[in-house]
Amino acid sequence: MSATESISITTTKTKSFLAGALAVMPLTIAVIPWGILAGSFALEVGLTAVESQAMSAIIFAGSAQLVALGMIKAGIGIGSILITTLLITSRHLLYAMAMRTHISPLPLKWRLGLGFLLTDELFAIANQTQSGDKPGQHQFDRWYALGGGLTFYVGWNIATLLGIVAGQSIDNLGELGLDFAIAATFIAIVVPTVKKPSILVCVLVSLTLAVVCAVFAIQAGLLIAAISGMAAGMTYAKLTNEGSAVATDVDSTPNAKEDNA
Repeated sequence: MSATESISITTTKTKSFLAGALAVMPLTIAVIPWGILAGSFALEVGLTAVESQAMSAIIFAGSAQLVALGMIKAGIGIGSILITTLLITSRHLLYAMAMRTHISPLPLKWRLGLGFLLTDELFAIANQTQSGDKPGQHQFDRWYALGGGLTFYVGWNIATLLGIVAGQSIDNLGELGLDFAIAATFIAIVVPTVKKPSILVCVLVSLTLAVVCAVFAIQAGLLIAAISGMAAGMTYAKLTNEGSAVATDVDSTPNAKEDNA
């Protein structure tokens, strides 16, 4: 490989990395109040500053961290905490399955690294259709994913550090309404993905059932809403042959170009 080719490849990798970092930046900014809440709440529960920061650095799962901290504060046993956090983060298994075809060919260090950095936010940006892709397809770029994942990881830990510092000097930080960032972040993730009727059906069913379950204080409400939403979306797609319509459009595109040539 010539020096020119090497420089060109390095430049491409850098551009992809920076593009991923830029793509996840709005979500990173949106999650700052959430990270501050996690850091301050950890101190409130009784963790030291080092333990609080280590929790974000090692676990790196906002919702699981907050739930685990709440259970620690309530004096719940370690077994129940582990099972609960496992259920909360089980959605990452679905993310991993969806990305398996792109990730499995990569070297072990890439699979481990991207696996650790995999979050709702990274999954959202890494699976967006890029410009120039055919409908229903996208080109996975490991450097783009790495840039997004690392940027979000650093942002989350900086936000946690801010929460630790603020929690040592500001009382009742959790009463400032910082938990609004949790809902805002997930709304920002979900809305751009609503590009097909089946996804809209999934979102509306999940939203409706989540509210109903919350009103009636059903403990497994989120799980019920998520499963029901996915089932409704899949059923709609099958009844309307949505996937077949997309495939037909993709297959007909080259032919259309040939006819116009």
